[in-house]
Amino acid sequence: MHLDEFSTLETKLSLVYSMDLTKSPKISSTFAQKTIVMTELTHRAGFVNIVGKPNVGKSTLMNVLVGERLSIISSKAQTTRHRIMGIMNDDNYQIVFSDTPGMLKPKYELHKNMMSFVNMSLEDADVILFVTDLFETDEEIEDVIEKINHSGVPVLLVINKIDLSKENQLEEVTAYWTQRIKAETVIPISATESFNTERILQEILDRIPVHPPFYDKDELTDKPERFFASEIVREKIFLNYKKEIPYSTEVAIEDFYEEDSIIRVRAVIYIERNSQKGIIIGEGGKALKKVGTQAREDMEKFFGKKIFLETFVKVAENWRKDKNKLRRFGYDQ
Repeated sequence: MHLDEFSTLETKLSLVYSMDLTKSPKISSTFAQKTIVMTELTHRAGFVNIVGKPNVGKSTLMNVLVGERLSIISSKAQTTRHRIMGIMNDDNYQIVFSDTPGMLKPKYELHKNMMSFVNMSLEDADVILFVTDLFETDEEIEDVIEKINHSGVPVLLVINKIDLSKENQLEEVTAYWTQRIKAETVIPISATESFNTERILQEILDRIPVHPPFYDKDELTDKPERFFASEIVREKIFLNYKKEIPYSTEVAIEDFYEEDSIIRVRAVIYIERNSQKGIIIGEGGKALKKVGTQAREDMEKFFGKKIFLETFVKVAENWRKDKNKLRRFGYDQ
């Protein structure tokens, strides 16, 4: 993005700040002058949980805030299935972010488990980041919004993708959501451009309590290495296959053996029906090989070592509807 485009975004923000929001949360007009400085000599720490509908940019936002690519990303909805923790450390504070699955009305046992992660995140938060964009409404999530509004937890309303806004669109979206979410402030951003995300951090620091760190300062997440290996493979499946295939697959890491200069990984891609095997593998194994190559390259960047990756395809019939199989894959309610 060029400097003149950033100037356009600044103009869009100024239009929102000039709106009459007497019936809406007050929006500070001085955020550009704020710097992330702890004025107290005490350490702050808290849990900040990121919630919202599918595909509004929650995972991208957490990756930007934490500074590491912990959550996988694709253009398809429902890419995130687990609650993923990312820890931001500083001498004066520790912020424990949680990326959560997109809010939805469950159709499978899998969806019920995903929504259980969302509901838990509303109960243990010091701050809730409710993320939406220029195009979403509250359809099908009215009950979750009701829980948020009665949670007693400070809510920051984050409106993402403002780089795509048209004339008056941002003001209209802001007015729409401030009538539905009891937020303490509204923060328009572009997560993909890292635009205005620094204000989110300052607003969080203004609200989390004085508390010692919950985790060692060198910790980045609560998930094991196997989890991230499986997520990287699953991301490549979402990127390379269409229709129902990405949603019908689960990835399990059967072996993760780390040596001095190499990590050996054995990944099993589970599908729901035998007829899906040919699609996953592709003609002459080309499709599966492409997934494996892309996953290996990303794993090498993530783990900082050479990766020897083996991929296999197995059938776990109707796993999305089977509680026992879901438990085996780590979806524990």
